[in-house]
Amino acid sequence: MTTVSDNIAFKITRKTDGTPAAERESLVANPGFGRAFTDHMAVVTYTEGRGWHSAEILPRQPLMLDPAASVLHYAQEIFEGMKAYRTPNGAVQLFRPEANARRFQKSAERMAMAQLPEDLFLEAVTQLVTIDRDWVPAPEVGTLYIRPFMIATEAALGVKPASEFKFIVIACAAGEYFSKDAGPVSVWVETDTVRASRGGTGTAKCGGNYAASLTAQMEGKEHGCQQVLFLDAEERRWLEEMGGMNVMMVFEDGTLLTPPLAGGTILHGITRDSLLTLARDAGMPVKEERYALDQLFADAKSGKLREVFACGTAAVVSPIGAFKSKTDSCTINNNTVGDVTAKLRQTLCDIQFGRTADPHDWIRTVA
Repeated sequence: MTTVSDNIAFKITRKTDGTPAAERESLVANPGFGRAFTDHMAVVTYTEGRGWHSAEILPRQPLMLDPAASVLHYAQEIFEGMKAYRTPNGAVQLFRPEANARRFQKSAERMAMAQLPEDLFLEAVTQLVTIDRDWVPAPEVGTLYIRPFMIATEAALGVKPASEFKFIVIACAAGEYFSKDAGPVSVWVETDTVRASRGGTGTAKCGGNYAASLTAQMEGKEHGCQQVLFLDAEERRWLEEMGGMNVMMVFEDGTLLTPPLAGGTILHGITRDSLLTLARDAGMPVKEERYALDQLFADAKSGKLREVFACGTAAVVSPIGAFKSKTDSCTINNNTVGDVTAKLRQTLCDIQFGRTADPHDWIRTVA
């Protein structure tokens, strides 16, 4: 499913009754996360034999789906998470959008979905951000969170790859995913259920992976934890991934360690990759190696393990202050934010918001 219609141009239909400026400014000033949606959305259709076509920017509206749409029965769907940032001079820019486009293609391949060309992905995102640029918050408030996704829309029952898809992009003004005032998060270590297994869909950004994490999140909440860490499916020993973020450890010798991607069970995080690059730039030893849960507890208690943080597009960098499991618990860095964690976060955010030079050509100005 790689057929592409050539020369796709977006038809733009502006919302005639857009959110009044005063109401929009109020929402953008205190947006929370995932609630303050912009006025428009991008939609592109795929039909087998015709390829991608009918690219549009439309007023944000409910979707019309047949009850037999494949996405509702066989979960053929994928998504991405990315942001637009307002710079000190008022411009709006994206951070590594090409990486999101490439990961989207990999997810589509794993889920037997149509391949969306990278340039079409980027054009849809750019068009939407440009038309809704007034929804991008001030730098001290937050970002515009962008959610590209694809769903199978063919109306047919039967387990097979669908022949019709919709690629859609929506966006919302967004503040901090975790409150800065709340301090480091506490993490429940899940030892019964798993997020992904070898040969599964762990490296695809599909909703089923996140749905699989929800019961563990509920259990973690019962134990006073805000997030969940999953272990490998085979031995239930090795650290893998949070419910929606990668995890990194900082040791007393300055080494930064994160679980490896080679097993095919961990999402290839763009924030993860960016932080590893910045850590190497700063001269830190970086390791992508397996790390056992019992070793984490031992290293935390001995002081060898100095800092732990989670990272992802939504939360950027979230310090971890404690781990709890059914059999053990530990505190990290006296439940305070570590210096390395803070520095890496600041360095990354400074690049994303245009406050410092971009040494790796990660930034794309769009509006």
